[in-house]
Amino acid sequence: MLILLTSRESRFCSTVSKHKSIKSVIMQEFDQTVTIGATVPTGFELTAAEEVQEKLDAAARVSKNRGRIYFDITTDKLAKVHHLKSLDNLFVVVKEYDNYQFKATKEEVQLDWQELAAKLPWTSALDVWKLNNSIRKKKGRRKRANPTKSDQCGNVSTKCTDTVPSDPEELWVDLEALKVKENQRDVSSQPENDSEEEKLSEIQDQESGVMPLKFRVTCNRAGDKHCFTSNDAARDFGGAVQEFFQWKADMTKFDVEVLLNIHNNEVVIGIALTVESLHRRNITHFGPTTLRSTLAYGMLRLCKPEVSDVIIDPMCGTGAIPLEGAMEWQNSFFLAGDNNGTAVSRSVNNIKHILKRTHDGESSSGLPLDIVQWDLCNLPMRSSSVDIIITDMPFGKRMGSRKKNWELYPLCLREMARVCKPGTGKAVLLTQDKKCFSKALLQMGGLWRKSHTVWVNVGGLHAGVFVLKRTAVVFATTPEDVKEPFTATESQKENLEGASL
Repeated sequence: MLILLTSRESRFCSTVSKHKSIKSVIMQEFDQTVTIGATVPTGFELTAAEEVQEKLDAAARVSKNRGRIYFDITTDKLAKVHHLKSLDNLFVVVKEYDNYQFKATKEEVQLDWQELAAKLPWTSALDVWKLNNSIRKKKGRRKRANPTKSDQCGNVSTKCTDTVPSDPEELWVDLEALKVKENQRDVSSQPENDSEEEKLSEIQDQESGVMPLKFRVTCNRAGDKHCFTSNDAARDFGGAVQEFFQWKADMTKFDVEVLLNIHNNEVVIGIALTVESLHRRNITHFGPTTLRSTLAYGMLRLCKPEVSDVIIDPMCGTGAIPLEGAMEWQNSFFLAGDNNGTAVSRSVNNIKHILKRTHDGESSSGLPLDIVQWDLCNLPMRSSSVDIIITDMPFGKRMGSRKKNWELYPLCLREMARVCKPGTGKAVLLTQDKKCFSKALLQMGGLWRKSHTVWVNVGGLHAGVFVLKRTAVVFATTPEDVKEPFTATESQKENLEGASL
């Protein structure tokens, strides 16, 4: 059967077909593969790589410089990257050099930076940067009707929404307009193989409008065979970037942050995708020694929580560890406590903030988590009732003292052994007082066995995350635990209280 269409219907069908074709092309462009770099808590690089593999199905590689990983993704997964719990800061890689040959003098290095800025492949990284801004803007709109300055990176966010939609599927018409704009030069008499500089000038025209973008260069350098400092590299490379793009330098109110990471002969140039660290996600009521959420998550992954596990944090402080655990492993049950009332109040307020943010109400029923005020050395729990114990122990630096730790640590390990299930129980304990902890562990050798240690950097302090396994020995049958249940002395209570604030 032959169906005849009117000229109007024919034009409509032709337009729809054209739109679908353009949409397909644009979606393919948005799904380009890029390299994402991320900073992670030092020592938890492999843990972060495991999370990337698990949630993004992408293989991550650990940088020679500790505290960084790199992985390749398609840009349709960019929003998911922001939800990873192990990562602190994100950036898109412009170019990597595994063995960069630095010149011998500062003058030669300065000229080298100028040449490098002009030949780097900026286009793809800037496209990802624009897409990332639109994702962040959409996320900010969901949080509040009127986003504050902390949600966006200056005036660039407003510009980005005009060029890159937050959802390619929903706003493909806008993308079509962008595609037409980008192809205006191609339909003219310009050659097909436009130079990188010409393409970037087009991007700059779209982004800047009247005002040029503001930028800064941040250099992180490690190695003793360089003839320049981090400030030298940032200044010289920043001048070259400014000359190339004609951007305006601004160290505080910048739109674009260009990263220059140098570790010996390894050089990575990138563009930052985060304004502030992703670890600032759960805690609103801080204490003097609040643990970073990314570090807390790394410790939890070492535990490998399973369904129905009972997990306790006997020195929870502001609740960073149990909050992170309850949000990620909702089929386990978390019980956290502290002997300091102020710390418990802060934990409760942090829980309320999370529940309010996730629209679960004002009570703690929305999370598998309870907060209790208790005495660590006399926990109100039955013996052999806990699967996992995870906590940040007092370092004896900012809070408490090394002298008090010598008495406190053995008592903590003994009480933890009492409530932990023999044979299957685990403990993951963070401390910087390694000598004291090792001595205490030796005293409790019949109850605990050390599996391994992960060395981490906590606020500039070299600390260890000790992964312990509970032996099959029943409590109260070894020389270490035949004593009567212990109650902390006043001095020990003061030490615990100070460590928890």
